[in-house]
Amino acid sequence: MTNPYQVLGISPTASDEEVKTAYRDLARKYHPDNYQGNPLSDLATRKMQEINEAYDTIMADRRGGGNGGGARGQNGGAHGQAGGGGNSQFADIRRLINGGRVTEAEELLDGVPKHARDAEWYFLKGSVYYTRGWLDDAYECFAQASGMDPGNREYGAALNQLNWQRQTGRVPRSQSYGGGSCSVCDMCAGLMCADCCCECMGGDLCSCC
Repeated sequence: MTNPYQVLGISPTASDEEVKTAYRDLARKYHPDNYQGNPLSDLATRKMQEINEAYDTIMADRRGGGNGGGARGQNGGAHGQAGGGGNSQFADIRRLINGGRVTEAEELLDGVPKHARDAEWYFLKGSVYYTRGWLDDAYECFAQASGMDPGNREYGAALNQLNWQRQTGRVPRSQSYGGGSCSVCDMCAGLMCADCCCECMGGDLCSCC
């Protein structure tokens, strides 16, 4: 592939923070969601893939992980399927969240124009807030997502989990705020386990499933 540093427009001697800043700036500029209905949409998608591959290659090399581009290709790239969102227009953002890269995910989410922020956008924004432990903000986003798409079980599960945490003051063991270990998939899995326990006792935590 093209020299990854040239793709990001930086020097090989750039610091990790400079690499991240260059990536975020380019990601905001070329994210395909900014080009919906635009003749440049395909070009932006290819450019975004190139940017993602360059960033992952640089960071993998700096961590001593070898050729990050090859590993990325095996996983379908940034726009491949991510848990719970195989047909998602925000599949790349889901991958970032699931990989604990919430800062980069939030940068991309914030770069989406307001008119393009659908139910999934609010769900993913809520997932970022949830991972950070900002439960009030997360609740507002999950509620917005569920209101915009009331039949979506993923959004309803996330909202019900926050309601359960508010009522019990407990956090599922698989999750820890701020540590990057909580993913979109972990959140829903935790709720489903809690729901099963409640149903065994004659209750129903999650009315959507």
